[in-house]
Amino acid sequence: MKIGYVVKRYPRYSETFIVNELLAHEASGMETCIFALRPPSDTHFQDAIARVRAPVRYLRHAGTKARELWDAMAALRTHPDSLMAGLEANWDVEVVDLYQALQLAQHVRTLELDHLHAHFASSPTTVARLAAKMADISYSFTAHAKDIFHEDVDSSDLCEKLRDASAVVTVSDFNTRHLTSIEPTVQGRLRRIYNGMDLETFRFESPVSRPPLILAVGRLVEKKGFADLLEACALLRADGRRMSCRIIGAGLLEDALRERIEQLQLGEFVELVGPLPQAQIRQEVQSAAVFAAPCVISENGDRDGLPTTLVEAMALGTPIISTDVTGIPEILEDGVTGLMVPQHDPRRLAVALGRLLDDAELRQKLAGRARQLIEERFDIRRNTAELRELFRADKPVRKLASA
Repeated sequence: MKIGYVVKRYPRYSETFIVNELLAHEASGMETCIFALRPPSDTHFQDAIARVRAPVRYLRHAGTKARELWDAMAALRTHPDSLMAGLEANWDVEVVDLYQALQLAQHVRTLELDHLHAHFASSPTTVARLAAKMADISYSFTAHAKDIFHEDVDSSDLCEKLRDASAVVTVSDFNTRHLTSIEPTVQGRLRRIYNGMDLETFRFESPVSRPPLILAVGRLVEKKGFADLLEACALLRADGRRMSCRIIGAGLLEDALRERIEQLQLGEFVELVGPLPQAQIRQEVQSAAVFAAPCVISENGDRDGLPTTLVEAMALGTPIISTDVTGIPEILEDGVTGLMVPQHDPRRLAVALGRLLDDAELRQKLAGRARQLIEERFDIRRNTAELRELFRADKPVRKLASA
């Protein structure tokens, strides 16, 4: 099979799960092409991107003129029926989405692609859906978090995508229940497939003999809960505890977090590191006594689906502390594979951090059980094999959905 992957930006520093997926597909022998709606905007990229062999095509999007739009339609004039079917089904689509879908449909025919798969139910799926109709092939998509929970999500648009995709993938059982509740007809075509990882790259190391370092990794945005982590660190310091904290990542809240560090007089103990390469992040994780991910539901409804950073920390042998947001309880059983605290509760977070900093035996017990769970559910080879089964079964699945 030849599969076209549709994403908003490529490459993107925080979306290692897409890179992992592409690499695993290529290792299996499947041919892929990448279509990006926008060029990259990050200043740092992960090393693994260099290993992806699939070509990347950037669909034109800026300064669309009427002549260019008509030319793109003319390129599909040999298939007027599918072109009109696509347009009639999406008469209210944004012009830029239509223009990119026309380009993508032409690539599908030129490259003889069998199927389109989009990551995120937002604009990538909008473009993939329209292009698939115009090129008369099937499409599927993976729904994550912001694309289904944010207050700006158009529920009617999302439901249309859920109804006519040949298959829908999402990254947690929590998401599965949510999507089924808003569009029951998707149930037979909806599959939970966790974001997989290469377990040979993420090797387990015992956390017993590690310094009192707390590590956090993620974009500096509200849903990551790093503001609560700073308050918890202040409480630990007020108790006279010897500790340090490093937060890896960049984002809109960087200035606000730096200001709060100064207000709490944590400058000697908490460091905002900025973005780092994946290999260096793995080293940082395995040097820490505890990995903190105090995720919250932000004011606009945005939240994490199931943070890849948590899965990676569990694989590497670093005990985790997190909250009960969306899919996190599917991997974090309190006292078994990690410690769970309530959202927006710095005091309970500080207590949990203190437990793991003090108790090497507890760290070892939690880390061992967490690694076992990751091996059972998150192996990239097994999980991407499930994806390829969905791609190959697109026509039977579509018939089932319409029966």
